[in-house]
Parts: sequence; structure tokens; C-alpha cells
Amino acid sequence: MSTVALIASIVLGLTFVVAGGAKIAAGPTWPVHVRDLGVPMFVAPVLPWVELLIGAALITQLVQPFAAWAAIALTVAFTALIARRLSQGRRPVCACFGAWSAKPIGGRHLIRNAATLVLGVLALWA
Repeated sequence: MSTVALIASIVLGLTFVVAGGAKIAAGPTWPVHVRDLGVPMFVAPVLPWVELLIGAALITQLVQPFAAWAAIALTVAFTALIARRLSQGRRPVCACFGAWSAKPIGGRHLIRNAATLVLGVLALWA
């Protein structure tokens, strides 16, 4: 296990924990935003908890590399949703980090997700 991989795993884990916690803290407004983004409504109630679990697993190094693969898969899904909405000319609120990210989606979200994917790939070696 390299130091870079360990740091990437911890940073990625913290990102997922903050994202999940912020969604839970946002309360009933978060599912409205996520619906506009295109996330299926049956996913909305469990998504923050899944993010918390993935984040905790990355931070504690439990079930590696599964946790890194799960983070990568979730980030790819979010990236696909964002890219699809942008290609349709729609710019709903991201809400990726609850109320902290209440800005319309744009290219910066794709760049941020690309950086998150890099962390995920690096975390595979943790």
C-alpha cells in the first residue's frame, strides 16, 4: 500500500462522508433537487446512507478495493446524469453536497467528478 493511495482513499472517503451527511442535513429539499437532476426517486432516500457507508469504508480501509470500486461506480453514474442534463441544455441544481452545492450544474461539475474519479483509481491501490 502506497502513501499516495492511502491519502487518496482517505480524501475520497471524506468527500463521500461529507456529501452523504450534507444530503441528510438538507432534509426534504434534497430529494426535490435530485429528482430534477434525474436520480430515480426510489434511490433518493438511501443514497446519502450509501455514500456514508462507502466513505467510512474508504477511510477505515475496510473492504478494499470494493469500497474504491463502489465510489468509482457512483461517481460515474453521477457524471453520466450531469452530462446528460447538460447535453439536453438543462441546468438543474446539483445538490451533490446538499445545500452547500445549490448551484446549477455546469462544466465545473464534470471537472470535479473527473478529479474524484482520479482519487478513486488511486485508492484502488490502498
